[in-house]
Amino acid sequence: MPISAVKRDPTAVAVAVTDDRLVVTLADGREVAAPLVWFPRLVDATAAQRGHWRLIGRGQGIHWPDLDEDVSVASLLKAS
Repeated sequence: MPISAVKRDPTAVAVAVTDDRLVVTLADGREVAAPLVWFPRLVDATAAQRGHWRLIGRGQGIHWPDLDEDVSVASLLKAS
C-alpha cells in the first residue's frame, strides 16, 4: 500500500488571539501557537484591537493595523 506524503503549506488561513496565546491555523491544517507575552503590543491591546487583523503576503504574515504589529508565519514556525 503506497503512502502519500502530506504536503505542507505554511500559509496562514486563520488567527486567534486568546488571553495568553497567539494561535495561527495553516492551510495544511496545522496550528501554530506562541505565548502572547512574545508580542508586547498584543498583550497591551484591547480585545477589539486583537481581533482586527488581516493576512499579508498571501498568508505569509499577519498584520494588526490598529497596533502597527506584524508577525511572520515563518518566525512562528522557527520558534515552535
